[in-house]
Amino acid sequence: MPSNRSFVNAVYYPSWRVYKGLPPSTMQLDYINRIYYAFVRLNSDGSLRFLDEFADCNKEVDGEKGCLGAIAKLKRQRPGLQTLVSVGGGSGSAEFPDVAADPKRRATFADSCRQFVDQYEFDGVDLDWEHPTTAEEGENYLALLNDLRDVLPSSQYLLATALPTGEYCLKHINVKAAAQLLDTLNLMAYDFNGPWTDVSGHHAQLLPPPGRKDEVDPALRNSCHIGVDRLLSRGFPASKIVLGVPVYARSFAGARDVGQSFTSATELDYNDLPRHWIRSASVNPNVAAASYIDDGREGKGFVSFDVPETVRRKAEYARGMGLGGLFFWTGVGDVNGPESLVRAGYEGLKNL
Repeated sequence: MPSNRSFVNAVYYPSWRVYKGLPPSTMQLDYINRIYYAFVRLNSDGSLRFLDEFADCNKEVDGEKGCLGAIAKLKRQRPGLQTLVSVGGGSGSAEFPDVAADPKRRATFADSCRQFVDQYEFDGVDLDWEHPTTAEEGENYLALLNDLRDVLPSSQYLLATALPTGEYCLKHINVKAAAQLLDTLNLMAYDFNGPWTDVSGHHAQLLPPPGRKDEVDPALRNSCHIGVDRLLSRGFPASKIVLGVPVYARSFAGARDVGQSFTSATELDYNDLPRHWIRSASVNPNVAAASYIDDGREGKGFVSFDVPETVRRKAEYARGMGLGGLFFWTGVGDVNGPESLVRAGYEGLKNL
């Protein structure tokens, strides 16, 4: 039976992809009910700045001035579509620790976010500080959320955040207190393996591998479920957790399976993968992850990525666990047609 419950099926739109001919209108909009605009940066005094003012405000995009204008146009055209501006990001978080530690700069940041949201017709803010990694930063992160919520009242605005699955971050944050301020938490349930690990592995597996923990290489233990469980065990409500799905692959040259050494590792957008890789991918039912072995002379080796089948498993998991839904990094990394991951998530959440 189709589900009547309302789930989030969200995507991130990275503005720099407009230079690859991927404006907001190219996303799977019929299957999306929330867009996160990535990214806006912050200055050391707490004020905001554009990542790329030309792309954000001046370049012609979907018949509007800049990507911000294009996102606002989509919102006007599609009743019910929610849009949030994401502040920070992986390469734009260096200023957060000092800003969050200073009440004056926190206030400047919060006021700047409110002004930006109102000016560009957003529904709210996604705090993407990657990542608080000390007890002091965890306390300041919570103070920053408090200041944001003060100027973005829940009756009018949405407040979200993005956090990893790892204990290195979550152990420093009172997520139960954060839940009182947040509408949703985007759990970045990917990048479990990559060039920073010693062995190849599935980079976004839903479940941990079977067997005793001490029998599994530490680099292969992480999973979406472990991240969800860490939040739930700390009192964060399931209904506010939005589970992340990567719309990109990670390859490990020289490896042919999980747990093997490799010579190099790269990242590939899902829409850059050969379609026969997607259609021929081997799905491991134990961990709900897919992979392809590209063993040609210049091959990528072991390649880990999601396919519609694994995304449907993640959607089924989200429904069963009572989660808030799914989000995808990125919406423009997807493809049209039956191989679409965003569409698989939408249909899976609705149990179609």
